[in-house]
Amino acid sequence: MGNREEQIEHTSTYIRKQTALTPKIGIILGTGMGQLINHLSDPVTIPYSHIPGFPQVMGKNKEAQEGEMVIGKLAQKPVLIMSKRFHYYEGYTSQQISFPIRTLKCLGIQTMIICNCAGGLNPLFKPGELMIIIDHINFMGTSPLMGPNLDTFGQRFPDMKDAYNPHLITLAEQIALEEKMPLHKGVYAAVLGPNLETPAETRFLRSTGADAVGMSTVPEVIVGVHANMRILGFSIIGNVNLPDAFTPINQEEVVSVANKAESSLIHLIQKIVAKI
Repeated sequence: MGNREEQIEHTSTYIRKQTALTPKIGIILGTGMGQLINHLSDPVTIPYSHIPGFPQVMGKNKEAQEGEMVIGKLAQKPVLIMSKRFHYYEGYTSQQISFPIRTLKCLGIQTMIICNCAGGLNPLFKPGELMIIIDHINFMGTSPLMGPNLDTFGQRFPDMKDAYNPHLITLAEQIALEEKMPLHKGVYAAVLGPNLETPAETRFLRSTGADAVGMSTVPEVIVGVHANMRILGFSIIGNVNLPDAFTPINQEEVVSVANKAESSLIHLIQKIVAKI
């Protein structure tokens, strides 16, 4: 455990030396997102490949290898943005998945805003709409807290009752209402992937109470809750599939939907950051 904690501290020290800013808010972007970085003032960009001990993106996809951490000001407040995340389906271990989040905690991040692009399960949802995550179901079959507990970050068995901070959810709802922005509330189900769901799996997930499904977010949330962070989660609904009227899912179309809906999410995040 000592080696892991020392590595996290070493990584945090490196990042601190790159900027004079001390952000308290961290933002993790999802598939088809990245334009939020362009709204930062005085940004400092640190490629993941330059961060000591940081997991490196696997695979041959060029876009996926451009992961970077950007620190700057959003709505006059210092924030830290992770432009790419790490997925279990890429072959990462629990320790690798948890490392970036614990590094953020060590840097002083107190609030995390986590975004993703998800498949809609609720028949009332439409592609391109936003959903604020109020709870989740972990169908990944694993946890980023596996292995020895890092007591300096949190207790062995963290309570997950309010994994998504109720006060931040209320704040987001109030802002969305003021800005006249449609905003659903729902439960996010996380599956391992990378294959998409069958019609039977889609029907099952909906029957469990899930409103959207994806392959990320839950590991980061679990580690964040373990480290006593406040979490706010958003899903862009990339597609909606009804099990009795199932259609093939085109991933390029899903990413395109996320690109188009991102501007609404950026506007909402800016307003939220200003009031945190």
